[in-house]
Amino acid sequence: MELSHISALESKHAGLERRIAEEQGRPSRNDALIRELKRRKLRIKEELAQFQQVH
Repeated sequence: MELSHISALESKHAGLERRIAEEQGRPSRNDALIRELKRRKLRIKEELAQFQQVH
């Protein structure tokens, strides 16, 4: 995995974290959306962890 790919994943992870926080702060939050965003964030975290195990 290239450094640029890792940077992109980290950026996506941070963006998802921001979106989750924004959605959780809304008075009428969308719990289904929050679950989906958390799933995406977890997949990215797992991919980053796999890379770290290899290197």
